[in-house]
Amino acid sequence: MTTETATTGWDLFTRACKVIPGGTQLLSKRPSMFLPGQWPSYFSKAHGVEVTDLDGRTYIDMSMMGIGACVLGYADPDVDRAAKDAIDAGVASTLNAPEELVLAELLLELHPWAQMVRYARGGGEAMSIAVRIARAQTGRDKIAFCGYHGWCDWYLAANLAEDEALDAHLLPGLEPRGVPRGLQGTALPFHYNRVDQLRAIADANRDRLAAIVMEPQRGEKPAPGFLENVRDIASELGAVLIFDEITTGFRMTDGGIHLLSGLNPDIAVFAKAMANGYAMAAVIGTESVMQAAQTTFISSTNWTERIGPAAAIATIGKFRREKVAPHLIAIGSQVMEGWERIAIRTGLKLHTSGLPSLCHFSFEHEQELVLTTLFTQLMLDRGYLAYNQFKPSFAHTSEHVESYLATVEEVFDVLAKAITQKDLRARLRGPVAQRGFYRLA
Repeated sequence: MTTETATTGWDLFTRACKVIPGGTQLLSKRPSMFLPGQWPSYFSKAHGVEVTDLDGRTYIDMSMMGIGACVLGYADPDVDRAAKDAIDAGVASTLNAPEELVLAELLLELHPWAQMVRYARGGGEAMSIAVRIARAQTGRDKIAFCGYHGWCDWYLAANLAEDEALDAHLLPGLEPRGVPRGLQGTALPFHYNRVDQLRAIADANRDRLAAIVMEPQRGEKPAPGFLENVRDIASELGAVLIFDEITTGFRMTDGGIHLLSGLNPDIAVFAKAMANGYAMAAVIGTESVMQAAQTTFISSTNWTERIGPAAAIATIGKFRREKVAPHLIAIGSQVMEGWERIAIRTGLKLHTSGLPSLCHFSFEHEQELVLTTLFTQLMLDRGYLAYNQFKPSFAHTSEHVESYLATVEEVFDVLAKAITQKDLRARLRGPVAQRGFYRLA
C-alpha cells in the first residue's frame, strides 16, 4: 500500500477521452465520478480483492468489485479455469456449444417456475430482449417500470414525454437524444412501493400494457402486499411481469432475490454476478411467454460463444457449493454496522441503506459530495479503493473488513475535523467528484 498519487492511469484516461466518447464504455467506471485527477483509472492486474494499477501500486478493493460483477472475487481460479478450458476447446464453431444447454438446465433448476432460457452477453441488451419478447407475446407496446434498467431506447423513451420522468429512476436532467420520437408515451414510470401509481398506469392503459418491469427489491424492502399487488395487476391485464435481477441476482441467495419473496414473475433477467465478470446474460421465463421469441427476430453471433456459459456454470456451481450468499450478507452487514458505529463515535451524520450485499452510505451534510470525494482521496492514500458503496465478494474476509474499518475510523476522524475547521474543500488535491450514476428511488 502507498500514499503516492496515481498519475499514469489518469494521463491515460485523458488520452482516452480524445478517442473514446466519455473515455470508457461504462458510466459507472468514469474516474471523474470517484476522484478527478487522482483515481488510478486503469488496472494492470486484479486478484482476489487486490487491484494493481499501471504504476505498480496495489490497492484493496472495498468499493464496487467490478461494478458488482465479480461476486467471487477477481480472477477466481475455478471460474478462470473453466474459461481457459473453453478457449482451449474452441470458443466458436459452426455448431453450438453444449454449455448453452447445461447452463439453461441449471438456471431452470434454480427457478422452477421458469421453463425456457435465452442468452445475451450484457445486461442492457438482455433487458431489451425481455421487453421485445413481452411485446411480441402480448401484441402491445407500452411498458410500466420503476427503477433503472439500462441504456436502451425502450427505457429512455420515458424522457420523451417529460424531461423529468426518469429523474427519480436514473440521472436528473437526462437527455434522451437519439431515441426515436415515435416511442413517446411507451415507457411509463412509477415508484417502488407505490402500487397506486402502477394502478393508475394500468387503468389508463388496460389494452396497451405489454409489461411491468422492476427490480423485486433494491434500496428498500417491499411494503406488505406490494409485490403481490404488482403480480395481480400484471395477471389482471395480461401483461408480462419482468423482474430485473441483473444486479440483485446471485447476491442474496442462489439465483434471483425474488425467490426469497415466494412470488414469481413471467420473465427474470440476469447478468453481472452470474459469470463473475465474464460477459454473460440470461433471460429466463415461462414457456407461454418465452415461445414468443420465435415470432420475432432475436439473434446474434456472439451470443453463441462458449466462454460466457462456461464461466457462468462454474460461477453458479461455486456460488452454491461454497454457500456464497450467506458470506456476502455477513461481510456486507459487518461493513454497514461498522460505518454506523464509527459515524456515531466521530460525530458524522451518516445514512446507510441498501441490501447487505449491495450497501452504501451517504453523508448528511450540505457539502455531501465534497465529503465523499475527500473520503475517497484519503482512503486511496491509505491503499484502498473506497467509495460510498460496497459490494462484497466471496474473496472478502472478516480480516479485510476489520482493517478497512480501522482505516475508515481514521479517515472519518479527519473528515469530522475538516467540518469543524471548515476547510473541507481546501483538503482536496483536485476537483470535487462529478455527480454521476445514482438512483434516487
